[in-house]
Amino acid sequence: MCRITAITAGKGGTGKTMFAVNLASCLAMCGSKVLLIDMNSGFRNLDICLGLENQIVYDISDVVNGICTIKKALIRDRRFRALYLLSASQMPEKAQIKPAHMQKLCEKLSEKFDHIIIDAPQGIGEDWQTAISPADRAVIVTTQEYVSLRDADSVGRKLLSCGIREMSAVVNRIRPAHGSNAIFPSISDIAESLRFPVCGVIQEDENIYISMNSGIPVVCKKDSYITKNFVNMIERIFEVS
Repeated sequence: MCRITAITAGKGGTGKTMFAVNLASCLAMCGSKVLLIDMNSGFRNLDICLGLENQIVYDISDVVNGICTIKKALIRDRRFRALYLLSASQMPEKAQIKPAHMQKLCEKLSEKFDHIIIDAPQGIGEDWQTAISPADRAVIVTTQEYVSLRDADSVGRKLLSCGIREMSAVVNRIRPAHGSNAIFPSISDIAESLRFPVCGVIQEDENIYISMNSGIPVVCKKDSYITKNFVNMIERIFEVS
């Protein structure tokens, strides 16, 4: 059965897209057939993060509008056995995607993939609601900032109202110095304050920024602590062993 997971955040700058790229890449490295969908219309970045920007011809709007087939719009990342990208449009006015379109599209795609990872827009607007509409679970990416945590909690409440009950949080950009700083909440305090479980934390690391700019997912370094961290998070998100 295909699992459809929305990656979301209440505000920008949390590392949502970075997490989506590396989660999808790690799932593919573990043997799953994975589709990564960019729903950030007008602000697509997944193609750059995967180094596939020069291969985009068609996007999800072209599929929905009947300009091309699904097969023509899917871009395969050949570094992996089975990782594909369905890109967002760079023109917001071209998108015009409704929840019914998204649900029908993912219903068809779920026949071919083990996992569909949706990089949803930040916030809880109409485009966000369209992006998360076919998902059966969600991961909310936040940081230690109180503003980010409050926004994450708001996203969690909205997900519940949309019928998504399987959700967890990832706390990104953790700095060791923050652990001894009373200004920033501890991970245990964050876990207690959120209404959904924290499935993992990601330490601030220059290698992540380098990987995003070079178009190579950081989890491609198979023996790194970051890759092992993502494998552990996958086990918690999808409750596998």
